[in-house]
Amino acid sequence: MDKNYLQLALAHFNTDKPQWYGWRKDYTGEKRMSYENLILNDNTATMPTEAEVNAKIAEIKQQEQDAITKKASGKQKLLDLGLTEEEVKALIGI
Repeated sequence: MDKNYLQLALAHFNTDKPQWYGWRKDYTGEKRMSYENLILNDNTATMPTEAEVNAKIAEIKQQEQDAITKKASGKQKLLDLGLTEEEVKALIGI
């Protein structure tokens, strides 16, 4: 199942207001859950711009990629120290 990066990004905005956003019922475009169909459920919340949301999505994806890269780097360092593949798997949980 694909991650819903839009919702992950939206969770970083208006953190003091639970359920501050929702989706139009009469949506436009191919997906109901898209920025163009985003609505405010709380009139005290601030609507983030599409650019802000896209920047947050890019940041989340970069953090995920960095974690993958660091794990691979750490694994290689352990192998370089002389651990076997099985020992490394036991240590890092794969």
